[in-house]
Amino acid sequence: MTQPQAAHGKDTVLKIGTQDISAWCNTSSMEKNPDIHDITGYGKSWKVKRGGLIDGTFTIGGWYDLTDGSGPGEVLDDHVGELAQCTRQINGTGPGKPEQTFDVIIGKYVETSPVDDIVTWTCDLAVSDEVVKAAQALAAAASTKAASR
Repeated sequence: MTQPQAAHGKDTVLKIGTQDISAWCNTSSMEKNPDIHDITGYGKSWKVKRGGLIDGTFTIGGWYDLTDGSGPGEVLDDHVGELAQCTRQINGTGPGKPEQTFDVIIGKYVETSPVDDIVTWTCDLAVSDEVVKAAQALAAAASTKAASR
């Protein structure tokens, strides 16, 4: 029997458009929430249900970088309310590794400045249309590695 292989969160790569924001992120979560329709007819003792359209939210957060002109403030805060493409590579980059791409509306953006710690941020992204799952191609993985150098 093959041992299961757990993905470690530290390997996650997140991009908004072409901007890799992974260096500023330390948390992310994908939530999918379908409509559930009650189609129970008379005479039933238990409800009968069917699934409907799926809605999704993607929440990300991390620490604020004041020295970089392409940090979370510029990539997210300056574009609240706008449509963007999001790429999520939960197991890092490399040929055959999983990748999700989806459109999002950049939603609620929050910066928190505690007196005794670093400035942090969170952003709620509303998924628009379907989440496309695929294995990363050889060329895409190679270009991502080259771009991150």
